[in-house]
Amino acid sequence: MPNSYLLTVITFLPLAGSAALLLLRGDDHAWIRRLALVVALAEFIISLLLLRGFDTASPFYQFEERRAWMTSPPIYYHLGVYGISLFLVLLTTFLTPLALLASWTSIAKRVREFFVMLLVLETGMIGVFLALDLFLFFLFWEAMLLPMYFLIGIWGHERRIYAAVKFVLFTMAGSVLMLVGMLWLYNVTGSFDLPVIQGLLQSGQVGLAPRAELLLFGAFFLAFAIKVPLFPLHTWLPDAHVEAPTAGSVILAGVLLKMGTYGLLRFCLPLFPEASRRMAPYVATLAIIGIIYGALVAMVQPDLKKLIAYSSVSHLGFVVLGIFALNTISIEGSIYQMLNHGVSTGALFLLAGMLYDRRHTHLISEFGGLATPMPVLSALFLFVCLSSLGLPMLNGFVGEFLILLGTYGHNARWATFAATGVILSAIYLLWAYQRVFFGGVTVERNRALPDASRRERVILFSMAAVILWMGIGSAPFTRRMEASSEHVLTQMQRPSSYEARWNGTPQSAPLEGKLPVLAVAQERAGHP
Repeated sequence: MPNSYLLTVITFLPLAGSAALLLLRGDDHAWIRRLALVVALAEFIISLLLLRGFDTASPFYQFEERRAWMTSPPIYYHLGVYGISLFLVLLTTFLTPLALLASWTSIAKRVREFFVMLLVLETGMIGVFLALDLFLFFLFWEAMLLPMYFLIGIWGHERRIYAAVKFVLFTMAGSVLMLVGMLWLYNVTGSFDLPVIQGLLQSGQVGLAPRAELLLFGAFFLAFAIKVPLFPLHTWLPDAHVEAPTAGSVILAGVLLKMGTYGLLRFCLPLFPEASRRMAPYVATLAIIGIIYGALVAMVQPDLKKLIAYSSVSHLGFVVLGIFALNTISIEGSIYQMLNHGVSTGALFLLAGMLYDRRHTHLISEFGGLATPMPVLSALFLFVCLSSLGLPMLNGFVGEFLILLGTYGHNARWATFAATGVILSAIYLLWAYQRVFFGGVTVERNRALPDASRRERVILFSMAAVILWMGIGSAPFTRRMEASSEHVLTQMQRPSSYEARWNGTPQSAPLEGKLPVLAVAQERAGHP
């Protein structure tokens, strides 16, 4: 397949599959499920081609596609992948077929619509990670909102409408701020093309006054902080997770939350470097509060799914802390932890969903002693818990170690406080596991619960293999992230006149409003 079209195929194949599902006549649910699974598996296999041709030494965008879309204003269909987005795309294409398999028997109403929504959602998520034009990015950002709204609102649990509306309202509030920031950047630079904007700002051809940069940073940061979610903007997440169907929780935890941390790396740090440095202590403080608060609240949850949801608040606090420690090691650890969280927490939600399919409850008190009737499921649950709490040789350890190592080099107190989250995660995960699986069977009907089926074992062993591989063989991942991680810090460098403006030194002429020289900006951004 020509590289010039590879990203387009990866982005829109799930959308084409959803259209095929809509055109499929009849209500044969078996064929609907099979076609959706074939499309998702084909998407995953095609996405692996990105690894074959990816240049690990290059920090620039690869497999680029750039074509004129609209002339006024100048908007381009511009896609590209680099070290930070590469594995997030692969994570998306890996989790989607597993989410489809997890919904094989649990979704009995409106089956066609459910699988259509999952595939449309996959297109939106991949588009967010690949879009290099601000308008195109915003289009995909909003496009993935509706499918998740319907997944929660139609196939969710008792309070599904409340959770779906809350999810949309929080996300839309951030989206409006981000849209204002994008329009402001266009007014200053004359372009929506992200590499062009970055080249203009980095070269000093276009400048932002300190106050303007702080406001723009705030607009983008709030949109991404809500999506992470960062404390205290996290209140929508537990409701969305608890009420969503299993597939919705897996995709929400595995991919959607990463859009926030990805946005911080893609936009906030490179475009607004001095504002990022000035705000780093405040953001790090919120991240550390989130790490400890999320762990403490998870510890007292009576609902297993809500416990896992609050663990996401804690774990993603580590990711945000690593980003704003502003060094290569911590940023690389944050990217790795995004992947770890997607796999480990996605597996925890899959396991919680399998228990729900058997007992139709998430209350921990309704379980107990399940290791006796369900030895395979209990063993895999323990394996995933150990991964999530950061046991050495499993994936969670690598990401948290790099984050804490890089953060300690920047600020030892930040790392010290954040390290308590590692201890707390071991407490709430192992205590929850003990109450669910150890001891005698506390509810008589649990004695007859079936162990993991063949379909469930395929899902769980696939996740376990990735967890182990990422734990003992992290080099293939980190090698492809390193150049892009370093380049984020390189993009934060600005001319001396830029620093002078922040220090209050008057300049001979303002830079805002000058029209960009497109060729120069493209050259600086790595374009021919």
